[in-house]
Amino acid sequence: MTFRPFETIEAGRMSRWLVTCDHATNIVPPSVNGGDLGIAAADMARHIAWDPGAAGVARHLAEMLGAPYVASRFSRLVIDPNRGEDDPTLVMRLYDGTVIPANRAVDEAETQRRLAAFWRPYDAELARLARRPGTVFVSIHSFTPRLAGRDPRPWQIGILHAADDRLARPLIDRLRREPDLCVGENEPYGGHLPGDAIDRHAIANGLPNVLIELRNDVIATEADQIGWAERLAPILTGVLAETGL
Repeated sequence: MTFRPFETIEAGRMSRWLVTCDHATNIVPPSVNGGDLGIAAADMARHIAWDPGAAGVARHLAEMLGAPYVASRFSRLVIDPNRGEDDPTLVMRLYDGTVIPANRAVDEAETQRRLAAFWRPYDAELARLARRPGTVFVSIHSFTPRLAGRDPRPWQIGILHAADDRLARPLIDRLRREPDLCVGENEPYGGHLPGDAIDRHAIANGLPNVLIELRNDVIATEADQIGWAERLAPILTGVLAETGL
């Protein structure tokens, strides 16, 4: 059976929004080292292999917005769909203290094979959906409450943007009016990397865009994920209307 590297839900969804999830799963396809990267199951469940909870939020948010939804179906440790093809972290050999044995000897030929099998099909699907007229691009990610040896991260939600902050700036301002939230701007990561998914498909095409990071302990259950989607959907809709984008 052919492995499908992405999941798309779009039938009957006609709104301008496009909701994506680059790190939706920790699946290692059978064609990659027999489906095993050589690390413990506990490590494969951590943020190093995927963005826990993000897919649930993204899927429910897309449904509430009447938006197409697209997500990867391979672990970021296989190859990272949110990195450019020439990014040195495209195939990670060490992440947050964990060595990835199946990636230690990955050469250019194997990188190209993974690009062709997984990264490029997902990238092409993003491109197809982003070509719809008037698309507003929203990418959902999650982050660990604490990296090894680092301070705890106080933000429940972070809004990431590059120079184009037409959507991100008013969204940050709106979220900061929520009394129970600590909102990070370009936290816990800074903006967008050249060649990342939003850069390739939103910024390059002049599309309004935002990357939303949620701390993974606040979206640990399906109820949490639905709750955040229900909270974010009207906020996003209201901000878009206010901006006139």
